[in-house]
Amino acid sequence: MTQDCSYNELHALQVLDDSMEPEFPKDCIIVIEPSEVCASGAYVIATVGEERWFRQFVKQESGDKLVAVNPDYPEIPLAAGSCRIEGVIVQRNIRRKIKHYHPYQANHGVALS
Repeated sequence: MTQDCSYNELHALQVLDDSMEPEFPKDCIIVIEPSEVCASGAYVIATVGEERWFRQFVKQESGDKLVAVNPDYPEIPLAAGSCRIEGVIVQRNIRRKIKHYHPYQANHGVALS
């Protein structure tokens, strides 16, 4: 963590592709909470190498991976220490319909509210 207060502020981004559909349709707004940790199943913004990804983080005995909801996109296997979680998705907004997520609850980072 950092001493900079802005690190802890939520921020919003617009989804620009269909890789996370149908859960996160193109052009929907996601709200991100800066965090370096999450439970398996959480939706995250993560950096792998030089690239930043919006994916679902899945922790398994066989190895962690980043998974797109849309099956047309490949999984990203994660070697130990190769991934840095930048933030977790805590909310989705589709035309003012809001859905909240619980990224710290094990095995089901999603919950309706």
